[in-house]
Amino acid sequence: MKDYLIKATTYEGMVRAYATTTTNTVAKAQKRHDSWATASAALGRTITITAMMGAMYKGDDSLSVKVEGNGPLGVIVTDGNAKGEVRGYVANPHVDFELNNHGKLDVARAVGTEGNISVVKDLGLKDYFTGHVPIISGEISEDFTYYFANSEQIPTAVGAGVLVNPDHSILSAGGFIIQVMPGADEELITRLEDQIQTFPSISKLIREGNSPEQILEHLFGKEEVKVHEQMPITFRCKCSKERIERAIKGLGNEEIQAMIDEDHGAEATCHFCNKKYYLTEDELVNLKQ
Repeated sequence: MKDYLIKATTYEGMVRAYATTTTNTVAKAQKRHDSWATASAALGRTITITAMMGAMYKGDDSLSVKVEGNGPLGVIVTDGNAKGEVRGYVANPHVDFELNNHGKLDVARAVGTEGNISVVKDLGLKDYFTGHVPIISGEISEDFTYYFANSEQIPTAVGAGVLVNPDHSILSAGGFIIQVMPGADEELITRLEDQIQTFPSISKLIREGNSPEQILEHLFGKEEVKVHEQMPITFRCKCSKERIERAIKGLGNEEIQAMIDEDHGAEATCHFCNKKYYLTEDELVNLKQ
């Protein structure tokens, strides 16, 4: 099944919902970075949530997410946009632990329970919007629920899950974001909280083959869910040799000459997709101003 996301509303438009499958997208990230199980779960959850957040925007709008915990994973960085394109990496992909007390991958131990989450939005304006919140659990989904409530003042429930095979490949991944619109009464909010509390594991639903539509049906039961849009989700990196050349050119003639004299060329690796770029001596000479 191809990865895709749906945008929907329910409760007569008082609740906005996003649901997505990201199995192939997370699998591509796992292969690019050779990440181990717990690292894949942390990165995959962040990629999934970033994809859904990107879907909240329009046109060429985009966002960058950084999860900086005090765990051995180091920083997790993801980018997403309004077109369903997402990419990401984790500083230390070779992190894995025994299952936690709940029989699940110990993402909180890998991420750490202290640190910060930052979200930088590029909405095509003069200045970027940046939101910061502390990490409250390290489980990623709970941390982004806290982000929406405190940085954007929107009552939100966030769920993202990744299941990993014994060989570290990705079995399933996906998630949901539920937001209560202004004007919703306390009775509706309480009802939603009860529904979310009894909601099955998102990873389990995806492993069983549930589509984004069926995920929301499980969540909202008999309530009518109106789907407004469907969009594909893909892992896509923006790197290119031209971008690398511009970055090297910005280092100045002295640094470029040192690359020529000492290394007889240059090699650069994209953090997001692990693709390597090579520049010859002649190409470096042409970058000098």
